[in-house]
Amino acid sequence: MLTIRKRDASDKAAAAAVEPRVVVSESDGTLACAFHGNWTTRRVAQVDAEMRKLEKRNDFKVLSLDFSSIGRIDTAGAWLIERLINAHETRGAEVKQVGQSETVTTLIAAVCDAVKRSESVQTVHQPNIVLRALEVIGRRVCEAGDDFMAGMNILGATIRGAQMKLGRGHAVNPAAIFNQLDRMGVGAVPVVLLMSTIVGAIVAQQGAYQLRYFGADIFVVDLVGVLVLRELGVLMTAIMIAGRSGSAITAEIGSMKMREEVDALKVIGLNPIGVLVFPRLVALVIGLPCLTVLANFAALGGGIFAAWLYSDIPPAAFIDRLKVAIDLSTIFAGLIKAPFMAIIIGTIASVEGLKVGGSAESLGLHVTQSVVKSIFVVIILDGLFALFYASINF
Repeated sequence: MLTIRKRDASDKAAAAAVEPRVVVSESDGTLACAFHGNWTTRRVAQVDAEMRKLEKRNDFKVLSLDFSSIGRIDTAGAWLIERLINAHETRGAEVKQVGQSETVTTLIAAVCDAVKRSESVQTVHQPNIVLRALEVIGRRVCEAGDDFMAGMNILGATIRGAQMKLGRGHAVNPAAIFNQLDRMGVGAVPVVLLMSTIVGAIVAQQGAYQLRYFGADIFVVDLVGVLVLRELGVLMTAIMIAGRSGSAITAEIGSMKMREEVDALKVIGLNPIGVLVFPRLVALVIGLPCLTVLANFAALGGGIFAAWLYSDIPPAAFIDRLKVAIDLSTIFAGLIKAPFMAIIIGTIASVEGLKVGGSAESLGLHVTQSVVKSIFVVIILDGLFALFYASINF
């Protein structure tokens, strides 16, 4: 029993020797703090409250710190000591350090430098809101320029050839093109038809309500025919394809980039742009005009139904009036835009796909940017076509 008690007593004494503590003494305006024990992450919580009390004292002019009795110390302990030093240096007290070892001196100096650097970063003067706005605009313009050059590179490589292996041009792969055409064109038919029918019906219904006040119900046909064939048919189809197929292109190419399949194509001598982008771009250029034709018919069908329901215009009268309201220029004004919009959607989607990094977050970000940029540029292009048609009276 005596042996056990002696061992317990020795263990308690050893534990007490490594516990961090501060011995404080005062004399003639000097506060002396002697540090003892191990100031490590596991133990410094025991003296944190006492250190905070010492930081708040301001009844002395000189602070003397004695490190000669410190056992082990890490950054957590050094940070507590640095916090004490910084608090009294800030109020103008003189700080003296005695009994320093090389380890303690180096660690406290490193912590002090790190704290000063973080404070300098936090206190950096921010420019005013006008300069920040101009900076954001400048960055976006530079990014747009980079995207434009990348798009031109993709478009040029696509036009040059479908597959380039060791300098030899390989023939176009029809199977890949028809596969993409089936996915992007045929697969989008139901949703495009449904959307176009609803939009055509809404335009006719709203036009009927407004024109009936002037006794001009029959002009609903002109409104639906011209608006759908020149603008809404191709624009709504392009927006739907940008959200459906453009995002799919970015996700597919981006996932291949993440799994390094694009680099593997380069290693075996194939042109990734020709292999991955060419079939998708050709499928879009073929599929979007075809979908636009279907969307025009669906929108006109919805307009016929709404005009019959709200304005009592029978389908036969609607079709007769439609022959007078439109001509071939009205039809081709919309169809001419479709291939250009398809090229824009495919190019932007491919650029964003090739910019994907190695994380799932990057993939989601670039898919979102692909859809947003495609829709934005498609709408801008539609406006430019409208200005061009107006200038040539088309």
